[in-house]
Amino acid sequence: MKIADAIAYAEKNGVDLVLIVPTAQPPVCRAIDYGKFCFERDKREKEAKKKQVIVKVKEVQLSCRIEQHDFETRVNQAKRFLSEGNKVKAVVRFKGREMSHMELGREVIDNFVSACAECGAAEKKPVLDGRYMSVVVSPLKPEKK
Repeated sequence: MKIADAIAYAEKNGVDLVLIVPTAQPPVCRAIDYGKFCFERDKREKEAKKKQVIVKVKEVQLSCRIEQHDFETRVNQAKRFLSEGNKVKAVVRFKGREMSHMELGREVIDNFVSACAECGAAEKKPVLDGRYMSVVVSPLKPEKK
Protein backbone atom coordinates (compact mmCIF):
# COMPACT_ATOMS: atom_id res chain seq x y z
CA MET A 1 0.00 0.00 0.00
CA LYS A 2 1.26 3.47 -0.76
CA ILE A 3 2.21 5.81 2.09
CA ALA A 4 -0.52 8.32 1.27
CA ASP A 5 -3.17 5.57 1.22
CA ALA A 6 -1.91 4.19 4.56
CA ILE A 7 -2.03 7.64 6.19
CA ALA A 8 -5.55 8.21 4.87
CA TYR A 9 -6.68 4.79 6.15
CA ALA A 10 -5.22 5.51 9.63
CA GLU A 11 -6.89 8.95 9.82
CA LYS A 12 -10.23 7.55 8.64
CA ASN A 13 -10.22 4.84 11.35
CA GLY A 14 -8.87 7.10 14.13
CA VAL A 15 -5.64 5.15 14.73
CA ASP A 16 -1.93 5.87 14.37
CA LEU A 17 0.38 4.64 11.63
CA VAL A 18 3.30 2.98 13.44
CA LEU A 19 6.56 2.03 11.72
CA ILE A 20 7.31 -1.55 12.85
CA VAL A 21 10.29 -2.67 10.70
CA PRO A 22 12.09 0.31 9.12
CA THR A 23 14.88 -1.79 7.57
CA ALA A 24 12.58 -4.02 5.48
CA GLN A 25 11.96 -3.35 1.80
CA PRO A 26 9.33 -1.88 1.72
CA PRO A 27 9.17 -0.65 5.36
CA VAL A 28 6.49 -2.39 7.46
CA CYS A 29 3.86 -0.19 9.16
CA ARG A 30 0.73 -0.99 11.17
CA ALA A 31 -2.38 1.05 11.78
CA ILE A 32 -2.82 0.72 15.57
CA ASP A 33 -3.26 2.81 18.69
CA TYR A 34 0.26 4.04 19.54
CA GLY A 35 -0.37 4.21 23.31
CA LYS A 36 -1.49 0.57 23.37
CA PHE A 37 1.51 -0.41 21.23
CA CYS A 38 3.95 1.24 23.68
CA PHE A 39 2.23 -0.35 26.68
CA GLU A 40 2.46 -3.87 25.20
CA ARG A 41 6.09 -3.35 24.15
CA ASP A 42 7.06 -2.22 27.66
CA LYS A 43 5.16 -5.16 29.16
CA ARG A 44 7.08 -7.63 26.95
CA GLU A 45 10.41 -6.04 27.94
CA LYS A 46 9.56 -6.31 31.66
CA GLU A 47 8.68 -9.99 31.28
CA ALA A 48 11.97 -10.66 29.48
CA LYS A 49 13.88 -8.83 32.23
CA LYS A 50 12.17 -10.91 34.95
CA LYS A 51 13.26 -14.14 33.28
CA GLN A 52 16.91 -13.02 33.08
CA VAL A 53 19.29 -14.69 35.53
CA ILE A 54 22.21 -12.61 36.78
CA VAL A 55 25.21 -14.76 37.71
CA LYS A 56 27.70 -13.32 40.17
CA VAL A 57 31.23 -14.57 40.75
CA LYS A 58 32.03 -15.09 44.43
CA GLU A 59 35.65 -15.48 45.50
CA VAL A 60 37.04 -17.93 48.06
CA GLN A 61 40.66 -17.46 49.13
CA LEU A 62 42.81 -20.41 50.13
CA SER A 63 46.49 -20.83 51.01
CA CYS A 64 49.00 -23.61 50.46
CA ARG A 65 49.15 -24.39 54.18
CA ILE A 66 45.42 -24.25 54.93
CA GLU A 67 44.26 -26.43 57.82
CA GLN A 68 41.55 -29.06 57.31
CA HIS A 69 38.81 -27.26 59.27
CA ASP A 70 39.45 -23.96 57.47
CA PHE A 71 39.39 -25.84 54.16
CA GLU A 72 36.03 -27.42 55.04
CA THR A 73 34.65 -23.99 55.99
CA ARG A 74 35.67 -22.58 52.59
CA VAL A 75 34.13 -25.60 50.84
CA ASN A 76 30.85 -25.08 52.72
CA GLN A 77 30.84 -21.40 51.72
CA ALA A 78 31.46 -22.36 48.10
CA LYS A 79 28.66 -24.96 48.17
CA ARG A 80 26.27 -22.34 49.51
CA PHE A 81 27.27 -19.90 46.74
CA LEU A 82 26.87 -22.61 44.09
CA SER A 83 23.45 -23.64 45.41
CA GLU A 84 22.34 -20.00 45.06
CA GLY A 85 23.35 -20.17 41.38
CA ASN A 86 26.55 -18.10 41.61
CA LYS A 87 29.97 -19.04 40.24
CA VAL A 88 32.86 -19.47 42.68
CA LYS A 89 36.44 -18.40 42.01
CA ALA A 90 38.90 -20.29 44.23
CA VAL A 91 42.21 -18.45 44.62
CA VAL A 92 45.42 -19.75 46.20
CA ARG A 93 47.92 -17.01 47.06
CA PHE A 94 51.59 -17.94 47.24
CA LYS A 95 53.71 -16.09 49.82
CA GLY A 96 57.50 -15.91 49.83
CA ARG A 97 59.16 -19.26 49.11
CA GLU A 98 55.83 -20.97 48.45
CA MET A 99 56.35 -19.92 44.81
CA SER A 100 58.87 -22.76 44.50
CA HIS A 101 56.20 -25.30 45.60
CA MET A 102 53.44 -24.75 43.07
CA GLU A 103 52.39 -28.40 43.33
CA LEU A 104 51.06 -27.74 46.86
CA GLY A 105 48.76 -25.00 45.58
CA ARG A 106 47.59 -27.14 42.67
CA GLU A 107 46.85 -29.96 45.12
CA VAL A 108 44.77 -27.63 47.32
CA ILE A 109 42.80 -26.42 44.29
CA ASP A 110 42.25 -29.99 43.04
CA ASN A 111 40.99 -31.00 46.50
CA PHE A 112 38.69 -27.96 46.51
CA VAL A 113 37.23 -28.80 43.09
CA SER A 114 36.68 -32.44 44.05
CA ALA A 115 35.03 -31.39 47.35
CA CYS A 116 32.64 -29.12 45.43
CA ALA A 117 31.92 -31.76 42.74
CA GLU A 118 28.37 -32.44 43.95
CA CYS A 119 27.36 -28.77 43.50
CA GLY A 120 29.58 -27.54 40.67
CA ALA A 121 32.27 -28.29 38.14
CA ALA A 122 35.45 -26.47 37.16
CA GLU A 123 35.12 -24.50 33.92
CA LYS A 124 38.77 -25.09 32.99
CA LYS A 125 42.09 -26.07 34.55
CA PRO A 126 43.70 -23.92 37.29
CA VAL A 127 45.47 -20.83 35.93
CA LEU A 128 48.63 -19.27 37.40
CA ASP A 129 48.62 -15.46 37.34
CA GLY A 130 51.63 -13.97 39.13
CA ARG A 131 51.46 -15.09 42.76
CA TYR A 132 47.88 -16.34 42.42
CA MET A 133 46.55 -19.65 41.13
CA SER A 134 42.83 -19.67 40.47
CA VAL A 135 40.01 -21.80 39.11
CA VAL A 136 36.36 -20.92 38.45
CA VAL A 137 33.72 -23.43 39.54
CA SER A 138 30.29 -23.03 37.96
CA PRO A 139 27.07 -24.53 39.35
CA LEU A 140 25.65 -27.70 37.83
CA LYS A 141 22.43 -27.45 35.85
CA PRO A 142 19.43 -28.70 37.85
CA GLU A 143 18.07 -31.96 36.46
CA LYS A 144 14.56 -31.77 35.03
CA LYS A 145 12.17 -34.43 36.27
